[in-house]
Amino acid sequence: MALQSMTGFARSSADVAGVAISWELKSVNGKTVDARLRLPLGFERIEGLARQAIQKRFSRGNIQATLSVAKHGAQVQPVINEAFLKDVAALAQRLEQQFGASPASADGLLALRGVLDLPETAEDDTARLSSEGTILAALDEALGGLEAARLAEGRALGDLLAGHVTIIEQLTARAETDPSRQPAIIRQRLAEQVALLMDASTNLDEQRLHMEAAFLATKADIREEIDRLTTHVASGRALLATGGPIGRKLDFLAQEFNRESNTLCSKSNSGAVTAIGLELKAVVDQFREQVQNLE
Repeated sequence: MALQSMTGFARSSADVAGVAISWELKSVNGKTVDARLRLPLGFERIEGLARQAIQKRFSRGNIQATLSVAKHGAQVQPVINEAFLKDVAALAQRLEQQFGASPASADGLLALRGVLDLPETAEDDTARLSSEGTILAALDEALGGLEAARLAEGRALGDLLAGHVTIIEQLTARAETDPSRQPAIIRQRLAEQVALLMDASTNLDEQRLHMEAAFLATKADIREEIDRLTTHVASGRALLATGGPIGRKLDFLAQEFNRESNTLCSKSNSGAVTAIGLELKAVVDQFREQVQNLE
């Protein structure tokens, strides 16, 4: 199953019985699928069906769907509310005489809400059902376009995330093979530290000191973190290969990557390993940022 981004854009249009129909869809990140519809007055009846179509197609993302419907070719006779126009004109004349307001113009008066009305032509049941079917078919076409856009971006994100996983694997291998992790190096460093402490004070319990040194050596071992990072790398590749709506799983994996990177830095006994841990943290941050865009 292919990866899918949560961001995308699509349009579709159709024409039926002198009515031009168009849908515009925009999708952005979201924890769940949230469909927000903007419909012209009189088309509220299709909201439920449109919402179901969106939710059936996608599992995550905030999706805004805007429907535009425009009739063309029909002769519409404008209707003027003459009584209201007369009252408004009289008020404008009085304001001009008493307060020196600018004279009202004809186009200005006609532009006032309630003065001029362009009534919609009546629509019979057959035409209404036909237009509703065309509207939903156009929506399905737009949803297909949106899905294609999200899939295309999902493929690009998949390649990017796979690259991040490869870098994490390489940094983990560098930490594992760093010279500071060789037993001889660790023993030498601890021996030097113990010798310095013994020279500094003759009151130290030598046996207790060696026990503490052994404890510190165990605590500084990053074998467990390296093993976990290796396991997480394998899990990341498996998820990316599986595809589908894996955004939440990859987000959890990013948290695990980050936890092991932090522990690696805190347990490091060399500047080189600390530098590797900091590089890991930077790559993991990039990985997690991109994961937020996946469904």
